[in-house]
Amino acid sequence: MRDTGETATLSVPGEEDAITVDFVSGAHQIQPVSRLGRPSIAHATSAGKVMLAFSGRTPPAGPLRSYTPRTITDAKALAQEIERVRSQGWAQAIEEREPGLSAIAAPIRSSRGDLEAIVALQGPTSRFNAQAVEAAVPLLVERADAISGELGWRSD
Repeated sequence: MRDTGETATLSVPGEEDAITVDFVSGAHQIQPVSRLGRPSIAHATSAGKVMLAFSGRTPPAGPLRSYTPRTITDAKALAQEIERVRSQGWAQAIEEREPGLSAIAAPIRSSRGDLEAIVALQGPTSRFNAQAVEAAVPLLVERADAISGELGWRSD
């Protein structure tokens, strides 16, 4: 949050969706509303996509609920998106759960490499646009890897 000014969240894998367990509000006047216990829908949020990509869970088969015109609702398209998230090591969701909301997320791994938690940044698309997201991704991944390292995870 200090480097981007956007709201940072910490989530854990839940039964169906990722669940917000902590957050730090952004530094800007206009910001998304985060709440403890709020589910990050598996197929429609960056934290949910990270959960699917790194938890070994099977993506939902569908039909998938549409939250906005940008929500992935096709099971095959979701499987492709989850594979992309797994290969690049982070996820994004641009106006997929809520119009005007952009978010990115990265996994926090345990010493065994299992998904322990998910760290994310979110902000209004008008400010947290493609250029801001691109600048924030390396910072987010670096922080997630550092936390994972503190938990004993080592990348090979």
